[in-house]
Amino acid sequence: MNAENAFSLAGKTALITGGGSGLGFAMASCMVAAGATVVIADLNEETAKRAAEELGAAAIPMVYDVSKTEMADAFVGAVLEKTGKVDILVNNAGNHKKKPIEEMTVAEFEAVLDVHVVGAFALTKALVPFMKQAGGGSVLFTASMASFIGTPLVSGYQAAKSAYLGLIRGLASELSPSGIRVNGVAPGWIDTPMLRKAIEGDDARKNKILGRTPMKTFGKPEDIGWAACYLASPAASFVTGHVLVVDGGALIGF
Repeated sequence: MNAENAFSLAGKTALITGGGSGLGFAMASCMVAAGATVVIADLNEETAKRAAEELGAAAIPMVYDVSKTEMADAFVGAVLEKTGKVDILVNNAGNHKKKPIEEMTVAEFEAVLDVHVVGAFALTKALVPFMKQAGGGSVLFTASMASFIGTPLVSGYQAAKSAYLGLIRGLASELSPSGIRVNGVAPGWIDTPMLRKAIEGDDARKNKILGRTPMKTFGKPEDIGWAACYLASPAASFVTGHVLVVDGGALIGF
C-alpha cells in the first residue's frame, strides 16, 4: 500500500442499505468519488433509481426491505449476479418511532429493532460466506449518538443503536481472523432535512445541540460519507471493532 492508493476504493464494490437518501446517499456519493461501484439498496424503487441516476454509471439501484429477513439470501444472490462480488457492506437502513413508553406498543418497539438490528444481522450473515471466500471485506454499521447518550421518547431507536455496539464488537472478534473487518460510524447532529425538520421553530433544541458541540456547528452529510470511506479503505486495514464518532466533539462537549 502506498500514499496514492491508501484511501482509494477503486475496484471495490459496496452495498449500502438505505442508500437512496440522507446519510446513505452521502456515503454512496463519497464511495463513488473514491472509485467504488455502489449498489444502492432502498425500500423505495424511485428513490433508489433517482439516486443512481445522480451518481452515474458506478451506481446500481436495487429494491430491498431489510425487515424481510427471509429474503436476505436471495437478495445477496441477486446483488452478486449483478456485481460478481461485494467488498463493502454498509448496514445503514433504519426507521424511527418517537413516543413515550406508555404509548409505544411492543409491536412498534419490535419494528424498530427488526430493521436496525435483526435486518442488518440477517444481511450480514447472508454475505459473510462470500466475503470469506473472497478473502475478506469490510462491514460497516451506521450507529448514532443514541448509541452513547440517553435520548427521551425513542426507546426502540436507543436500544437498536446501542445494540450495534455489541454487534460490532462481537462480529469483529469473530470475523476479523477471516479478513473481514467490522466497524461503525456514529454521526453527530448532521445538517439533513430530518434535522432541519426536528429543530424548525425550536430554538431551545437547536441551542442545546450546539451548546454541547465544541465546534458550534452541525456536520455535513459528506463528513459521514468520508468517514465511511476511510473505514472501508486500505488506510484502515488494522482498524476493526471500532465505532468512529463524527460529531464535532459533542460526546465530550460541556
